[in-house]
Amino acid sequence: MDSQRVPAAVSAGMSSPILILGGTTEARELAALLAARGIEAVLSLAGRTANPVAMPVPVRLGGFGGAEGLVAHLREAGIRALVDATHPYAATMSRHAAEAAAMLGLPFLALRRGAWIRLPGDDWTEVTDARRAVTALGPSPRRVFLALGRQELAPFVAAPQHDYLIRSVDPVEPPLAVPRARYILARGPFGETAERAMLEEHRIEAIVCKNSGGGATYGKIAAARALGLRVVMLRRPELPEAPHVATAEGALAWLDHAGALRGV
Repeated sequence: MDSQRVPAAVSAGMSSPILILGGTTEARELAALLAARGIEAVLSLAGRTANPVAMPVPVRLGGFGGAEGLVAHLREAGIRALVDATHPYAATMSRHAAEAAAMLGLPFLALRRGAWIRLPGDDWTEVTDARRAVTALGPSPRRVFLALGRQELAPFVAAPQHDYLIRSVDPVEPPLAVPRARYILARGPFGETAERAMLEEHRIEAIVCKNSGGGATYGKIAAARALGLRVVMLRRPELPEAPHVATAEGALAWLDHAGALRGV
């Protein structure tokens, strides 16, 4: 490897942590596995959640300022390997991570959980973004459960005829500018039984969500299938080509094979 592309702290033999770009369950799981082995790691979070769950490693909050800013941080912090364990819809961050790792010649891994697969009985309409989800709901008033996160809600102002139920970890501020919206503050995981009870209580007719994958939020998908509800699903964005695994255990094995866990 070109010595000019190796972070200064690594070249000098200093402590060199692994940087995990997080925000997912898998990121926390990998951080815990590394901490249990005494391997130095830092978990980076975008900072959109006011009270993130406790982490087993030091946490960095906030953005980097694009790929160039991330490159500068990786050099400054002496990072030995970079793991992109961001949400499957954080496409911009994933691109910046791949670009930055390539510029520095760092070991780079994407920790990406598998997408949900349509099963018999699922009534899915797949769309590319929230604006198209609004169109897919149609003009007739519906009772709609929005399970998208706070960043994707603005387009639904264009469809004020619907009665919205909105769930998020933090409050939606300002509230959605529609006549009828109710809010639930909750943090997953959400099981099928509880999700079905919530959908029935609020007489939900359609769900709008992302194909997040994993088990923590699959309960609403299984409940929708059981209740015969329509699901408008935002497709996953294209992500950069990179070595990838689906589990924290797989990520630990990959990092070990790549030599990123040695000499700590």
